Amino acid sequence: MEVVFAALKLIAGLAFFLYGMHVMSAGLGKMAGGSLERSLRKATSHPVLGMGLGAGITVAIQSSSAMTVMLVGLVNSGLMLFSQTISVLMGSNIGTTVTSWILTLTGVEGSGWMELLKPKNFSAIIAIIGAVLILMSKKTKRQDLGKIMVGFAVLMYGMTFMSDAMEQVKDNPSFQSMLVAFDNPLVALLASTLFTGIIQSSAATIGIVQALTTTGMITFGNAIPLVLGANIGTCATALLSSVGVTREAKKVSVVHIIIKLIGTVIFMLFYFIANTAFELHFLAEPSGRAGIAAIHTVFNVTNTVLLFPFQKQLVRLTDRLVRSGKREGDGAFLDERLIGTPSVAVNEAMVQTKKMAELAQKTLETSLELFHHFDEKTAEQIMAAEDELDNYEDKLGSFLVKLSSRALSDHDSRRVSLMLHTIGDFERLGDHAVNLLKGAREIKDKEITFSENAQAEIRNLTNAVSDILSMTVRAFREQDRAQAGHVEPLEQVIDVLIAQSKSRHIERLQLGKCTIQTGFVLSDLLTNYERISDHCSNIAVAVIETGVGSFDTHAYLNDIKTGGSRAFVDDYKRYAEKYGAA
Repeated sequence: MEVVFAALKLIAGLAFFLYGMHVMSAGLGKMAGGSLERSLRKATSHPVLGMGLGAGITVAIQSSSAMTVMLVGLVNSGLMLFSQTISVLMGSNIGTTVTSWILTLTGVEGSGWMELLKPKNFSAIIAIIGAVLILMSKKTKRQDLGKIMVGFAVLMYGMTFMSDAMEQVKDNPSFQSMLVAFDNPLVALLASTLFTGIIQSSAATIGIVQALTTTGMITFGNAIPLVLGANIGTCATALLSSVGVTREAKKVSVVHIIIKLIGTVIFMLFYFIANTAFELHFLAEPSGRAGIAAIHTVFNVTNTVLLFPFQKQLVRLTDRLVRSGKREGDGAFLDERLIGTPSVAVNEAMVQTKKMAELAQKTLETSLELFHHFDEKTAEQIMAAEDELDNYEDKLGSFLVKLSSRALSDHDSRRVSLMLHTIGDFERLGDHAVNLLKGAREIKDKEITFSENAQAEIRNLTNAVSDILSMTVRAFREQDRAQAGHVEPLEQVIDVLIAQSKSRHIERLQLGKCTIQTGFVLSDLLTNYERISDHCSNIAVAVIETGVGSFDTHAYLNDIKTGGSRAFVDDYKRYAEKYGAA
């Protein structure tokens, strides 16, 4: 019965450990924000830098498994090359060893100031401070810090719980007979691999092994295969994440396993050969928590040093193992695996939204050129681009809705809001490009000609629309609120130009200088120009308003139009003079 109660206590401690790790990891990832994604992009420049960044990011998010899943998602989305991930994976293996050293605090012995380093003494204080920050602070960053502190306290409490469970049964004959099985290195290796694969956390397995050291029955000889097994078992998460991905993304999981297996084979061979040849007496000595952390660190650092020069060979070996043929997936526009690391997902979504904005601008500018020279091949390209913009809106919208339900930093939350508010406008710009295409085709097919005055007005308006379009996309791409502030005055000038053009057309119609037929075409053209400028205005307002953490289009527009903003008036006069608006 004593063993049963200890097992329940161990499971409870493991649950606290995993939950604390999850909370702490989420908080750290949220505080890191966009720096994670920016760092990963830098990893493409040099393998050594990639290794360093892999280690740093893993320390930041406290999960090598999450790091590997993130890399699978990035490769599956086409945002990274498989070859660029190997050095990052190696660095991640080193970064994950930091957790085991943190867990050694549960074994601190001593009196006086050393007592403060014991989790039972400082975890409660950290948890209280964290709870105060979560409940009392209104700033998101302080709340995130509070969550990290609470998560850390829960993690350490879970570790202490597991250690206490081991203390209770260390003298139990049944428990001692179970540990005897670990005297067989292969059994210990297999058991640790399977257990880690099930719970999908090498840190938790390492924590349990460190808790077992309190019994005094875990020797260095037992600990080495247990630690190596934990390193192999952690690949299970990446392996599961590779289901339904492209061949290139699948390689990330496979090379992760290869790196761990090669290292394990080398270490186990060295373990057997050295012990047989030299009878390493220290292997029979009890291992403390620090000893477990040291084994974990030595394995990963040495393995990285040995394999780092052979990255090209690892790429070739993985290519042979993951051959082309039947695909389990066609890739992803934005792989939902990235949502597991929200800050990275937000940045990659923004990259795609900027591509959407640039495509909308290019498509519209191309459609405007058709009025001067109509070309069917160009018309087909515009139709294809409009379909692509529809696809952007559908996939980005779904991705962003799922992402918005995650815990995001204030900065990331504002960017998600900006994207959700603007992707519809970018898609509608594509629709207007198609409308302009139809108008240009009608002019060509019906051989419609405008009067010289009408042509001059259209050219002037076209220049204004091109100006507001490029200004809007630039403001969005650079998140430039000052640049976005110039859009609304020009939109007002375009409205005036459109009204003037309609009025002058009626005058020409009355004088017999224009026909009803040209009037219909001109009216459609002016309507599309007006709607294009309206969508540009919407996008610019979104850039301005989300930049300050609010979003009220009507209030903003009413304020600048009726409030007598000096900047607005000056811009309006400048654009009115430039385009001849009365």
